[in-house]
Formats: sequence, C-alpha cells, structure tokens
Amino acid sequence: MKQRSEISSQDKWNVEALFPHLELWYQAYESFDFRALQTFQGRLAENVLVLKQLLETLFALSRQLEKLYTYVHLRHDEDLKHDAHKQAYEKVTMVACEFQQACAWIEPEILALSDATMNAYLQHPSLATYRFYLEKIIRLKPHTLSKEEEKLLAMVTQPLQITSKAFGALNNADLKFAKVKDKEGKSHELSHGLYHLYLRSEDRTLRQHAFMTLHGAFENVENTLAELLYGQVQNHVFQARARRYNSSLQAALYPKNIPLSVYQNLIYAVRSHLPSLHRYMKLRKKALKLEELHAYDLYVPLLEQEQRQLTYEESEQLVIDSVAPLGTAYQAAVKKGLQDEKWVDRFENQNKRSGAYSSGCFDSYPYILLNYKGILKDTFTLAHEAGHSMHSFLSHHTQPYHDSHYPIFVAEVASTFNEELLMHLLLSKTTNKKERAYLINEKIEDIRATLFRQTMFAEFELTIHEQVEKGTPLTPAFLKDLYLQLNRDYFGSDVVLDPQLAIEWARIPHFYYNFYVYQYATGISAALALAEKVLYGDKLAAENYLNFLKGGGHLFPVDLLKLAGIDMTSSSPVESALSKFDLLVSELEKLLA
Repeated sequence: MKQRSEISSQDKWNVEALFPHLELWYQAYESFDFRALQTFQGRLAENVLVLKQLLETLFALSRQLEKLYTYVHLRHDEDLKHDAHKQAYEKVTMVACEFQQACAWIEPEILALSDATMNAYLQHPSLATYRFYLEKIIRLKPHTLSKEEEKLLAMVTQPLQITSKAFGALNNADLKFAKVKDKEGKSHELSHGLYHLYLRSEDRTLRQHAFMTLHGAFENVENTLAELLYGQVQNHVFQARARRYNSSLQAALYPKNIPLSVYQNLIYAVRSHLPSLHRYMKLRKKALKLEELHAYDLYVPLLEQEQRQLTYEESEQLVIDSVAPLGTAYQAAVKKGLQDEKWVDRFENQNKRSGAYSSGCFDSYPYILLNYKGILKDTFTLAHEAGHSMHSFLSHHTQPYHDSHYPIFVAEVASTFNEELLMHLLLSKTTNKKERAYLINEKIEDIRATLFRQTMFAEFELTIHEQVEKGTPLTPAFLKDLYLQLNRDYFGSDVVLDPQLAIEWARIPHFYYNFYVYQYATGISAALALAEKVLYGDKLAAENYLNFLKGGGHLFPVDLLKLAGIDMTSSSPVESALSKFDLLVSELEKLLA
C-alpha cells in the first residue's frame, strides 16, 4: 500500500482551495476570535436590532469555524498518523468546544424573552430571514436548560467525544490485520478497504480468511470495544435525560420534528417483509452451488463472468452520464466538480480513513473521500457520494448560510437517488441476459444492504439504548448474543452464523453517531420512489426534486420531502421499496433459471 506522498496529485482532492498550506490555516486559526458574542449577553430584550446583530455575528463566526474545521478534518483523514495535521485537528476541535460554550447562553436568553416580545420580533421584517431558525429554538423550549446548565453541558462536550474518537483511532489507525491467504496459498494484505474487495472475490478461501481474520482482530479487543460503545450510549442517555426527553430515541428525533412512529414503523415494515429476504438467501445459496451459505458468501456477485473492473475515469464518466435526467445544469456541475475542481480523493493509502464520505462547508467544495478499488460497487459509491455533494452544492448556492445545512434525515435521499440513476443507465445500455442478471443482483444487494441491513442495525441500536436506559451494562457477551439473534431473524435459516459474525457490531462506526443508521433505510425508500417519478412519471418530478435539493434546511425534513412529493410519515414509501425488492428477486430467479 502506498504512502500518502506516493499518491499522484491528480488523484487527490483539492483541499488547497481552502488553504494553500497549513501555515496559512494557522494564521486564520490564530485570528479566530469569538469574544464579540459576549457584548450581546443580557441585551436581547432591548430591541429587535440587538437580536439581529447577534445572529449576524453568530453565523459569521460559525461560518469561519466550519472552514477552519473542514480543512484540518480532511487533512487528518488523509493520513491519521500525520502528526502536524492531527495536532491542528485537535486544536480546532478544542476551539469548537470553547465556541459552543461561548454560545451556550444564547438560546436560553432568547427563550427568556416574554411571549409578547418574541412574537413582535418574529413579525419584524429585519428578522424575516431568521424566522425559521428562531421558531426551531422556541419549539425546543421544554428541552432547553438555564444559561448555567447549558454552559455546563457545553463544557462536557469534548470529554464526551473521547469514546467516539478512541474508537476512530483504534479502528482506522491502531488496529492491524494479519495477511490472508487465497486458495493457492498466496498471501494478501488486509485492510478495511481491501476487506470489502475480498468479500466480492470468486476465491471463497480468500473470502473466508479475510472474514475470519478481520473479525478475529476485533474479537481480540472486544472488551475495550464494548466499553467504548457502552460509554457512547451512556453519553446519549445522559444528554437525553439532562434535556428532559423520555428516551434517547426521542432526543434524537424530536429536534428535527420526526415522529417516533417513523422509526418504529420502519422496523415493523421490514420485519413483516423478511420472508422476501429469506427467499433471496435461498436463491443465493442455490446460485452459488453451496452446501452452506456463510456471511462471507453474501457479497460475491452471483454471476462470476460478469464481474467488472473499471478504471476510476470510466466510473467517473458513468456517474456524469447517469445524471442526465436531472438536466444539463446539474450534469455540468457534477462534471466540473469531479473533473476540473478535483472534489475527490480517489485511492487508499497508508493510514487513510476507511470507507467513503462527502464533506465540506459553506465556503468549500463538497469534497468526496473514496478508497477506490475498481469494482462496479465503487462506481456506485462514487455516485452515492456525488449525490451528497450535489445536495450540498445546491443547498449552499441557494440558501443563506443559516438555512444551508440540510438535516441528516434527508441526506441519504440524494445519495441513493443518484445510485438509482446509475443503475437505470447501466440497465438501459445492456441487452445481455447475464449482464442484466448481474445488475439486477447488484440492485438487490443495494436494497438488502441499505434497507434490510441498516434496519437491522437500527433495531440493534434501539435495543442497546433501551437496555442502558434500564440500567443494563453492555458486556461483550450481551452485545454478541443480541447481534447474532438479529442476524438469525433477518437472514433466516439458510445462512450459517459463524461465531466471528457475533463481533461485527464492534467495527460499525455508525453506532457512535446517535440513531443515524435508520436514515439510510428511510432514505433509500424515499429515493426509490422519487427516482421512479423522475424516470417514468410526472414531467415536473425532476424540477420538484431539484427544489428539494435546493431547500437546504429551511424546513423540517418531513416537509422538505413533501416538496418532492414524498410523505415519510406514511409507511407507503417503505412498503413500496420492500415490494420492489421482492419483484427484483422474482426477476433474478427467472434470469438465473
């Protein structure tokens, strides 16, 4: 594996567009001063202009801080052992916590205004652009504490991040994996990125050894990992109770005005359609001609001869071509971002953060981190992250800064929507029965991984939070038993549950994100419905969808989706996605027959 210095500049993201080098970043960092906020404290009742000036100052400072954070967060993820970038990242993280403490008085003081004063302020033309921001604060009044209590909670933010950061350091940098052998006895390096590549290999020996070795490494430190996850869940429970919520789940959903029923209905709907997933597992076992189907057999394509190797440039062009249904302006922006502005950091290097993401700020490109290996799945990953990046691009170019951050609940809609466009393009380009079967299988796998698997994760996450709320400690044995049982329920009797599968929870970073994973499942459900409209339905569907992307965070997430014609308070989008999965399994059965 290459060192960072050995990666071509053409294959690296253009972070220099933010700051040409670290020294200039430090100059901006040293000049960042938020003491001006204190000049407004105790004065918000004076008149509406004081509140307006406070908000302008607050958002200007927040915007500066996000730019500082984005640069070093990206640099840090390039090489987690790069000391200078690590130090800068720690510094800005500390300043972010100090800034949060300095802002702790603002919401309590806004909420302390009399109803008459607040109503007058909300009707004043000078605050029109901040109305929704203020209405969200007012809505949280039952869960907002006194100035002193809010300051205290802000002070513990950094210590409470330690468990998540410790997991990241262990998972991405310190945890090493032994080499693994293929069926011919040849040794191969193993990393997070290579692991996913090996799971798609036709060499079952390599798949098995990669699965056993990777999970064995996590099992060797299972007590540490259980304590880290336990600590993170305790953090969530503490925050929820401190803010007088009934549960951690309510604390995560209420601020975005998402009904608890959305989460509960998702689990219920997916569980009711598990027979479709069991049917697919049976088909996979038969197609692979296996006596036993194991977890390491779940990702290999069913048609060996149709596996694809693509250069990064080929994948990039496919993604650009696929977004044509959204119009020339959208497509041109994707092309410029990927090819000219160098949004993407393409390939894996030593100590680079695993996985993929889209990240940036109001004043940066919407950067994309990849660990590209050349398989078709990586093309879909690029499409996925480009969807996120274009969502950010359109939000930032349409909304003012304070309304430009779209809520997480809708984030996975844009990414999954672009994957669906890519699949549509690939299917339209083939007349080969085997290739169609291969692509249909890829789509089935996408829904399995995003809707079924992420809902299983959501159920695991909900259960561990409920248990900690009851006072149950999260021991390795408890976590492993729970995780195995969920896999047994979801995948059915045709999948052999190897003991190593029980530790898989320990390597999932999203369990540290506080009820994030369910949004993958709701996101794909909404995206499939929207893509159906754009590709085959209403002539205004593309325009409505783009308006949704441009909406940023100027509405609550459920209302943003209604702009595009989707109602997530109904179970209809999830049920529709599950029905599509069943139809795809039926088509694959016929194609393979």
